[in-house]
Amino acid sequence: MKSIFIAFDQAHYENIIDMLEKSNCRGFTACQQVAGRGSKTGEPHYGSHAWPSMASAIITVVDDARVGIILDKLKEMDEARPKLGLRAFVWNVEQSL
Repeated sequence: MKSIFIAFDQAHYENIIDMLEKSNCRGFTACQQVAGRGSKTGEPHYGSHAWPSMASAIITVVDDARVGIILDKLKEMDEARPKLGLRAFVWNVEQSL
């Protein structure tokens, strides 16, 4: 099993939820308002007067075989709207209950 942490501009939220459902990723945890700034490019998402946009984040745990499929779909979303910002990180899941 792997966990996928996805951080993204709020504009991607519904599309990412829809993609996870269509990819048979039933379980996830979402935080709809998180602040942050990407390490490469893009605008900060601070929810402030100067930087009013906010980011969201989702973490999901999936079978190893689904990771590549999900990352490919996320990459397509990011490439379609690169200025919004979308990043995904994958970790091993050691145990679950």
